[in-house]
Amino acid sequence: MRDLFGMMKQAKELQERMQQMQAELDAIAVEGASGGGLVTVRVTAKGECKAVRIDPSLMKPDEGEILEDLIVAALGDARAKAERVMQEKMQGLTGGLSLPPGMKLF
Repeated sequence: MRDLFGMMKQAKELQERMQQMQAELDAIAVEGASGGGLVTVRVTAKGECKAVRIDPSLMKPDEGEILEDLIVAALGDARAKAERVMQEKMQGLTGGLSLPPGMKLF
């Protein structure tokens, strides 16, 4: 019975840490870039796009497709960075908790 209470306590601690982590991820911003920095995007660690900057030299009617590709590439770069931040936070979240073998959080 003691183990059950201990597991319940750990579950509550984990839930509190998850809520705190979610708030932190909203506040963390990462920047992705493409085209040697001609296009940059800023996203939260949760992947929400907050800003896009496009160098004026790309604002030419005949370069629309290039610009579109650069935006997609910059978003992909930012998303990869955001995922790394989230993974690091998740590793820190479970530190110190003795989860049963094979138990996954997600």
